[in-house]
Amino acid sequence: MSRNGHTTPRPPMPSVMPRPVMVRAFDLLPGMEVEAHSHDWGQLAYASAGIMIVSTPEGSWTVPPARAVWIPPGIEHAISIPGTGAFFRSVYTRGDHSQDLGPKCRVLRVTSLLRELIIRASEMPLEYDETGPEGRLMTVIVDQIREMREEEPLYLPMPQDRRLLRLAQQMVGDPGLRLTLEEAASQAGASARTLARRFSAETGLTFGEWQRRLSLVTAVERLADGQPVTAVALDLGYESPSAFIAMFRRSLGASPTAYLAKG
Repeated sequence: MSRNGHTTPRPPMPSVMPRPVMVRAFDLLPGMEVEAHSHDWGQLAYASAGIMIVSTPEGSWTVPPARAVWIPPGIEHAISIPGTGAFFRSVYTRGDHSQDLGPKCRVLRVTSLLRELIIRASEMPLEYDETGPEGRLMTVIVDQIREMREEEPLYLPMPQDRRLLRLAQQMVGDPGLRLTLEEAASQAGASARTLARRFSAETGLTFGEWQRRLSLVTAVERLADGQPVTAVALDLGYESPSAFIAMFRRSLGASPTAYLAKG
């Protein structure tokens, strides 16, 4: 679901892919959301600039610069652009070329080589010569996708239990809200023990871990949009920027400034 409620029909796509692998490029404007849809082909969604959020019924993936998200065939997903807009490129792979790229959505780091390959491929005709240099370039792109490194902390899973989902959605709407397990259980109408058990079973994270993950993905989104570290830290309920930076470094292996500079 869009965080601002604005939806935009997704750009037209051929009903049948003319080649096993193809690349398309288009602009996504600030506040735009590509409405929820699914398709029979896999998709590597990559924004060479800006940030995007890919949402499925299971959760959401925050995708900052220099990263992409792999979306397997048949997965219903929406794409929203919360900040300043993005220049969007997608690599599409037919089902028979998608099987070994993974059965689940994943945020992946885009190497400089893959970035340049995708840029070049986006300039090619859809019906390129599969037996020539353009076909070989597409083969290298798929090989490079197989080698991409996953960045798991940028995934925010959502519980499926209606009470817990309602609570999680409230916290996503107000990520600076900090609740103890007992406070969250009271709001959800469940015992603390039940909430802790169900939350862990349905998201793979404890309630505290899920709150920290929410803070992390919200921070990445806001920092990539140009908000100052201090403002983001205080808005998310941290007592000091240093405490926030320590959390960020533990989660993503670099300070906010260094992490986003990699984009």
